[in-house]
Amino acid sequence: MTSTDETRLDPTDLVRLGGRAGRHLPGRTEGRGRRIAIVAARFNGGITARLLDGVFDALEESGVARADVTLAWVPGAFEIPLAAQVFAGAGADAVVALGAVIRGETGHYDFVAGECARGIQDVQLRTGVPVVFGVLTTDTVEQALERSLPDESNKGREAALTALEMVGLIREVR
Repeated sequence: MTSTDETRLDPTDLVRLGGRAGRHLPGRTEGRGRRIAIVAARFNGGITARLLDGVFDALEESGVARADVTLAWVPGAFEIPLAAQVFAGAGADAVVALGAVIRGETGHYDFVAGECARGIQDVQLRTGVPVVFGVLTTDTVEQALERSLPDESNKGREAALTALEMVGLIREVR
């Protein structure tokens, strides 16, 4: 997903539009007391490791205690949904799914990327536990490296913050 200046939500619009609702839930990334599971794919693991650095940075900055974070490795992206389902059923507040599926010369990419995404979506809808899709699906290694830079643009960081925001939203609504 790409966000540009033209498509990015202006913070003043968030406040303005929230003022037009009876109840406004703008989203927060408070991490204290949140139990987060991370399911990481070993295939293309160099990219996954870079995403993990972003996840750990975001969780730490948001106040998630190290003891409340579980990291599990699976062989590849195709195996992520099953592990995510296990963690969702075992009391995790959210699951962050990480990996990288990079297009090759065969149709394998389409099957792995699509089934991983579908499986992750199925798990979160079935369990009510946020399972965040932090699996890069890129055409090239260079694109994967760009999306896993050690800065604010790191998609692992974004996935961790999304997980915390969704946990907070669900708790506020329930």
